[in-house]
Amino acid sequence: TPYINYVEEQTIEVLEKFGDQVDGLFFDIIFQNPCCCNYCIEGMLKEGLDPEDEKDRKKYATKIVNEFKKRMTSIVRKHNKDCTIFYNAGHIGPAIRESLDTYTHLELESLPSGGWGYDHFPITVRYAKNLGKEYIGMTGKFHKSWADFGGFKNQPALEYECFMSLAHGAKCSIGDQLHPTGAINKATYELIGSVYNQVKEKEAWCDDVEAVSEIAVFTPEAIRDDGIRLYPSVRGAYKMLVESHYQFDIVDEEMDFSKYEVLILPDIITFDTKLQNKVNEYIQNGGKVIFSYKSGMDRQENEFIIQGTGIKLVGDAEYSPDYVVARDAVKNGLLDTEYVMYDRGLWVEADKDAEKLAAIWNPYFNRSYKHFCSHNQTPVEKDSGYPAIVKKDNIIYFAHPIFSMYYKHGMRAYKQLFINSLKLLLEDKIVESNAPTTAHINVNYQPAYGRYVAHILHYIPERRYKLIDTIEDVIPLYNIELKVKLPKAPAKVYCAPSMEELDFSYDGKYAKLIVPEVKGHQMVVFEHTL
Repeated sequence: TPYINYVEEQTIEVLEKFGDQVDGLFFDIIFQNPCCCNYCIEGMLKEGLDPEDEKDRKKYATKIVNEFKKRMTSIVRKHNKDCTIFYNAGHIGPAIRESLDTYTHLELESLPSGGWGYDHFPITVRYAKNLGKEYIGMTGKFHKSWADFGGFKNQPALEYECFMSLAHGAKCSIGDQLHPTGAINKATYELIGSVYNQVKEKEAWCDDVEAVSEIAVFTPEAIRDDGIRLYPSVRGAYKMLVESHYQFDIVDEEMDFSKYEVLILPDIITFDTKLQNKVNEYIQNGGKVIFSYKSGMDRQENEFIIQGTGIKLVGDAEYSPDYVVARDAVKNGLLDTEYVMYDRGLWVEADKDAEKLAAIWNPYFNRSYKHFCSHNQTPVEKDSGYPAIVKKDNIIYFAHPIFSMYYKHGMRAYKQLFINSLKLLLEDKIVESNAPTTAHINVNYQPAYGRYVAHILHYIPERRYKLIDTIEDVIPLYNIELKVKLPKAPAKVYCAPSMEELDFSYDGKYAKLIVPEVKGHQMVVFEHTL
């Protein structure tokens, strides 16, 4: 539309007026929903697209946004060769790949109390950090979201959001919004300064780091186009792994799987030929895979097409909810009983040489107007004859959507079944700790210094109120046992930024120590002699 010409003219005016003083341009709200205005209908018809077809409308909208980015970057570079350029859409996901070359860096807008939630940044940054661009975590000083004048975030919440950025190797950005008078609000910058003073002390151990990861979680965003930013399956996998202190990234089909010991395909990762070949190659080269529900099927969901899975599709499970009984290999931490699976799974047949780690048990009947029992699901009756979890060589399959179920229903048994299964494939995890499930532990490597840095964060977001997630209290942890897998013995171990040295032992694989106190955020540094 002519609006793009208007934005171009504005941009040129700014660049010509301020010249080299322009150190960066931030284009906000750069996304386009499918549109049927006169301009878009005319454009679609010229492209041979059908304005009445939703897929064609989406395709054209994406094309317009990407063309806008390329056009604006070209215009900016004609007037300024060095300024930064960023196009904000409130989320960074695989869709950015088509226009990634138009960005100088990535800014991950994520205001937890403003609609993004506390899962958004730590999931998104695990993807964005592997795109080859400098990246920044962007939050706000607001109690709620943008334009929340007079609303101030609790300091512990702002600390957590900034320190989480540091723990993932991201720079920090705290957004404010200027009053119409142009006057700076003193209290706002006292709040921001109280956090940034701490950031300044920590920066030396957070610059130019590489994540140390053992697991890759494949994002459904890479294969689906339905506008969902955080799929329940990814949120469930994220929660299981973070609560169990595993080190992991979020990946798409363009990333290198070979650097990860385990690849997780959560619930709905169906395959085209390209992804099928890539996963099969990963398995052939010794990679280990956990997949669940309809993951590993062809796009039409007719059959499983991962090599060597040891399973064959029968169809949807006849009963739902149904139950799972764990066998000894995945029973650790579970009661000797049947656990309800709230969402419908699949029935599969296992090869004779595959190991059945858990069984599906049926209820007496499906609850309906014809017959029911009490207030909820029908009680368990008998073994269905179908497996719930199957292991063959380095591949494990869950017949239920275990990851989205954990996110939706929060039953600890789902996480325990997954973690017990994961341990069968990954015996030596990077981090072992007795820290509670509310603690986040991230390990980074700083190549310039030859040192590893373990970040322990213990802030607990709460939904105390109807619409707001926030953090009010910092609850310290004391005498936390920490083991970190390292390639060689460190020369010394200390807390940063206090520089307090810690006693440790090294057994040829793990450095083991006690962290005396974690008050919100503690970095533990493992120095090696370069």
